[in-house]
Amino acid sequence: MTALAAVSAYLPERRVPLEDLADRLGLSPLQVRVFRRFHGLGEVCREPEDAGPVDLLAAAAANLTELRGREHRVRYVLYARGMPVSVPYPMNPLHELCGRLGLGHAVAFSVTHHACATSLLAVDIAGRLLAADGDPDALALVLAGERTWTRDAELVPDTSVFGEGAGACLVSADGPRDRVLSYVTRLRGDFDGRLTEDPELLARFQREYPESLAEVVLGSVERAGLRLDDLALILPHNVNSVSWRLLARRIGYPVDRVLLDNVAHTGHNFAADAFVNYRTAADRGLLRPGDRYLVAAAGLGATFSAMVLEH
Repeated sequence: MTALAAVSAYLPERRVPLEDLADRLGLSPLQVRVFRRFHGLGEVCREPEDAGPVDLLAAAAANLTELRGREHRVRYVLYARGMPVSVPYPMNPLHELCGRLGLGHAVAFSVTHHACATSLLAVDIAGRLLAADGDPDALALVLAGERTWTRDAELVPDTSVFGEGAGACLVSADGPRDRVLSYVTRLRGDFDGRLTEDPELLARFQREYPESLAEVVLGSVERAGLRLDDLALILPHNVNSVSWRLLARRIGYPVDRVLLDNVAHTGHNFAADAFVNYRTAADRGLLRPGDRYLVAAAGLGATFSAMVLEH
């Protein structure tokens, strides 16, 4: 059974208030206030201007202390990207990173097209690859995190603002903790398109979003053979606070057991939110051995995913 052997996160020290981004993003003072007061977003993480995507991912990998001395056991390296393209061709940050980390021997590739839910897909793929290999000592390294190079990579209209954080996760085919009990994903290709240029599509996405996300959350709980009450915690993607409060009310789950603390201070960190929030929960002692918890995410395009694990 797929298990997370270790998880790390990296958040840049620099925090940028939404007011400082308003001119570049074309946000009016009213829109900034709505983001703060309604969506619960106040500031986002930003890397230094001269830092590249390799530096961001390397910082997350550096915090994964369990990787040190086990590099020879890493068979796969998966980069879970929220954006289909992260750097101009022919640059390849993943292979450069593998060189830095001493993982040149590993099979390395990117996973995309689930947008901000891609990290869950990458964990699932990593577990399947390791199970097929049959080597109980083999590991896979999953990485997530991106720079906000363009306006499309900084803003989801009327919904969220992206930050720059990263996460890293060691995956094993089996293990004693953080074992994957279920994984459910639903693709809604009818939402494919640029929401910034299609107000009608944006309105329909916002209207149908809660039902689609609730469907995968409840489906993953059922597939794990559990009830919602059995979950100690939900680790959300940090798109905003209000959508999760509404979802919790919709499915009848206590909102105080949805980890929303990072939303206001980090923004939405693409596919890295799952690892960022896991690290927060673990560091604060919110997960005890044997606790079952759920990680959920939605990605534009659109993908809705949820994964239940046992700590």
